[in-house]
Formats: sequence, structure tokens, C-alpha cells
Amino acid sequence: MFIVNNLKLITMKDTLLTDRQKEVIRYRKQGMTQQQIADRLGTSKANICTIEKSANENIRRAKETLEFLYTLDAADLCILAAGTDLMEAPHLIFQAAAPLNIKIRYDSISLINRISSYMPEKIKGRHVREDIRVYLNTDGDLYFG
Repeated sequence: MFIVNNLKLITMKDTLLTDRQKEVIRYRKQGMTQQQIADRLGTSKANICTIEKSANENIRRAKETLEFLYTLDAADLCILAAGTDLMEAPHLIFQAAAPLNIKIRYDSISLINRISSYMPEKIKGRHVREDIRVYLNTDGDLYFG
């Protein structure tokens, strides 16, 4: 870590992932199985499973932290209530945004995909499993919490 003008500059080693976690995630993204990674790194499949699980949990936490920071500069738009069909979500969001005169940057399909990818733990099939709070900033970007 370097300090310049009393500001800490984070080096690549100061991340939420260990070097081993980054290595395992890279191999998984290349399509390798846990067993193949274990063989390559000279460890057990169970160890690779544990490393990957911890890495994914750290990534999830970082993502949630960033989403929270983004919502600080965004208006609380609406809530997609548990039980809502994802196909209805764009209509609900566009309807809530209309009075604000802010053009949402996504079409319906992109919006459904964004919700599903940002909140997979709150979606089951085509339905919202837990309430999802929707935030909108002045640039038309949507964030979820």
C-alpha cells in the first residue's frame, strides 16, 4: 500500500480476495472443474470448494456494498413486492418513474435481466421471492436493494 498526500492507494494485494481465491475464480471462469483445479494446485476438491465458496461470498458482499453506495445518490422509486411476476416489474418501475420525468436507461427485457442478475437470491423462477427496493438516479440508472 502506498500513501500519497495522506491518501491510501490500494494495491492489487489489498482486495477482498486472497491470491488463492483469485486463482481459483480465474480457473473456474476458464471452465475448469473443481477437481481439475485441485489437481493443478495439488490440493483436494473439498479445499477448492471451500476457497471458491469464500471467494463468491466476498464478491457478493462487495457487490452489495457498491449497490448501497450507488443508492445514496438515487431516489427511492418503488418496491417490487414478494410474489410479483418479473414480467410485470418493468411496468411497475416505468409507472413509478413517470412522475419524476427521468428516462430509464433500460428496455423491459434488459430491466428484467438486470433485476435477475443483481438480485438472484430474491428471485425464484419468474417471481420475486422477497421484496426488492428499486432506486433511480437522475441519469436513469436503476439500483436494487
